[in-house]
Amino acid sequence: MCAEHRSEPFHQPSATDRRCAHVSKPADARRAVERAITERCRTAHMPCDRDAVSDALLVTSELVTNAILHGGGVTDFSVDLVEPGVRVSVSDPSDRIPVVRDSGGPRSGRRLGGRGWPIVCRLARDVRVSALPTGGKRITAVVPLG
Repeated sequence: MCAEHRSEPFHQPSATDRRCAHVSKPADARRAVERAITERCRTAHMPCDRDAVSDALLVTSELVTNAILHGGGVTDFSVDLVEPGVRVSVSDPSDRIPVVRDSGGPRSGRRLGGRGWPIVCRLARDVRVSALPTGGKRITAVVPLG
């Protein structure tokens, strides 16, 4: 796991979380996050920072993809707009904590995968991994929006 990020006990999501029951692939999650950010910008009458939105969508894709590939699938997904950005939470049935893989040396370019978690750690300002009471985990990442 990233050194600056931490594991913590399970906590209930906030009342403002937008639960998205039908997220089973990264594109579904990206649409939900983009919709939430766009709605916030429209309501606040302010432009959306396209780079920040792109970062949020990339983090979302990586979290959902990792849940599918390494965690046994997405069991829950939510998006919440917080200061200073967007909080994305993805749950899966696996108890395994994400880790950064060794680069593998000069031939690592031939190996597929292993790049998603470092991307999440680099773009998100707050990443938390929580064990769920019924098993599995929830990974929550806050991506700044400007």
